[in-house]
Amino acid sequence: MADEKIDKKPGQNQINIELSEEIAEGEYANLAMIAHSNSEFVIDFIRLMPGVPKAKVKSRIVITPEHAKRLLGALNDNIQKYEDTFGPIKKTDEAPKFPINFGGTIGEA
Repeated sequence: MADEKIDKKPGQNQINIELSEEIAEGEYANLAMIAHSNSEFVIDFIRLMPGVPKAKVKSRIVITPEHAKRLLGALNDNIQKYEDTFGPIKKTDEAPKFPINFGGTIGEA
């Protein structure tokens, strides 16, 4: 797959967005941690594997407070559309349950 170009046309403006094959594959994350200062929000996307005591930050995104609010609105809009199509997303207060030995066994040296 070559670099993919996506044209977005908000009103009269046009933005050409390039999406490389590597970025298009995505990164799996099952935990996000968010911090903020007066000028930015920092979102760390983390992959936490059962049985492994160390989690790894897979991506860090730094955005302005205005963009954080726009992201919140876009997420709310997309969640509403998802639930309209597939039904309510179930939310539990429990930690996610993984199958025993999910992610393989712990190696020995």
